[in-house]
Amino acid sequence: MAQQANEDTSTIRLLPEDAQRGLNGHQQNFYFLPPGVTGENYVNAGFFGQKLRPLLVGNQDALDQLDLYKHKKTQFLVDRIVAVASFGVYGQQIFAHGDRRYFDGATQQVALGVFAASVLSTLFINRNTNSYFQRAVGAYNGTNHRGHGSLWPRLRPDGIEVGQVRTGQPTLGLRWAVR
Repeated sequence: MAQQANEDTSTIRLLPEDAQRGLNGHQQNFYFLPPGVTGENYVNAGFFGQKLRPLLVGNQDALDQLDLYKHKKTQFLVDRIVAVASFGVYGQQIFAHGDRRYFDGATQQVALGVFAASVLSTLFINRNTNSYFQRAVGAYNGTNHRGHGSLWPRLRPDGIEVGQVRTGQPTLGLRWAVR
């Protein structure tokens, strides 16, 4: 009870296990305590974090991070659909000719290649997915001033241009505004 009296009730708190998720962590829903709620009444944030979104209204940085989280979760779903579909096509092709053929024909090879690429891409998709949700909560709480990504927003160019020089060589132009 003494711990609950010391808790800041104006912040969003993640379930302790969810707060400790690191890179490449498991892809399960996050649980959080909304501002003003104490105890163990954690709320499921939903697959895309949609139940957290109404609390973040007015904090654009937190909403941007939550949008990145939603984007990564969408990629995760599409990747899983591609993996299951390509594996299904491969499995169907094993028996397509009357007898079992495991790696015969272009269709099987392409399906197996797409499946392997999908499994590999899952590693890259899941790499930072959890950290986007944690950063959204941190932005709301005002605790994102240190850590990953703190230098990039200050160095991010205001504009990117692609063009050609008189020699026909492509060029990349970056533009910064002094603030």
